[in-house]
Amino acid sequence: MVILETERLTLRRLHTDDAPFALRLVNEPSWLEHIGDKGVKTLEDAGNYLLTGPLDMYERLGHGMWMVELRSNKEPIGFCGLIKRDTLDDVDIGFALLPEFCRQGYAFEAAAATLEYAQTQLGLSRIVAITSQENKASGSLLEKLGFEFNKLLEPGSGDDALKFFVFEVSHK
Repeated sequence: MVILETERLTLRRLHTDDAPFALRLVNEPSWLEHIGDKGVKTLEDAGNYLLTGPLDMYERLGHGMWMVELRSNKEPIGFCGLIKRDTLDDVDIGFALLPEFCRQGYAFEAAAATLEYAQTQLGLSRIVAITSQENKASGSLLEKLGFEFNKLLEPGSGDDALKFFVFEVSHK
């Protein structure tokens, strides 16, 4: 099911047939470094990751992480979407692309469309985001989208603090 289309991209719901792509994406060095190891090592793991993550969130909340594909040839290039974590009060935006598709404006295009969707379709006036402190590219992208750095979050599990960003719709 297509959720959004932009000039160059389609964002659609994930399904279990996307397990091979998910397996590749969540094991990319950049994902492991900035997002973390999800313990997805096999196709079966990837299918379970999709079922218990994005697909479950669609059922419960009507939104979640989506597949990002090139409109021209439907090639999958990453994930982008809206996540509701138990540890955060607000919905947060997330995105990750395969390395060969970075630095081409795709992450900004997908995230900007997702942000607009959050406001116009879901009526959200506050969206948050979290990044590792070392993930300068994502921090810069969030600021370009209009997010403001708010504080460092201590995850409490001995992990490094995360940067917490906030986007609030101004009601003028």
